[in-house]
Amino acid sequence: MKIEFSINKKPVSIDVDPEMPLLWVVRDELQLKATKFGCGRAMCGACTLHVDGEVYRSCSLPVQYAAGKEVTTLEGLSTETQIHPIQQAWIEEEVPQCGYCQPGFMMAAAKLIQEIPNPSDEDIKSNISNICRCGTHPRIIKAIKRAAAIQQASKI
Repeated sequence: MKIEFSINKKPVSIDVDPEMPLLWVVRDELQLKATKFGCGRAMCGACTLHVDGEVYRSCSLPVQYAAGKEVTTLEGLSTETQIHPIQQAWIEEEVPQCGYCQPGFMMAAAKLIQEIPNPSDEDIKSNISNICRCGTHPRIIKAIKRAAAIQQASKI
């Protein structure tokens, strides 16, 4: 079945099983490798991306759901001329350890600071349920707060 949607602001048309998880379409069909496979049960968040601006766990989301919608992966957060505040803060806070889960965290965090421009520790802990086995959560919280500050400063 042919499915058309936009990914990172570029139109795509693919012929795949409509029940195929969006994660595998993104990684294997479209060769965008930032989004990762973690648990395969929508629990760990390694596969987090945005569909029409909302956060989804793509390992459990059939690609047919993306038809006619805008999908954004970590590769699409930045523009050609400007890095996204989340990516900048992740670099400045040296967040990643092994790095495997970080793209999912960054996508969840980008949505969080869009909805809560100045999040508290509690806002971050209660809204982001991704899992990092390396234990980088304290640096993630610092990076999200830094990203929020960068985002607010860029609006001035």
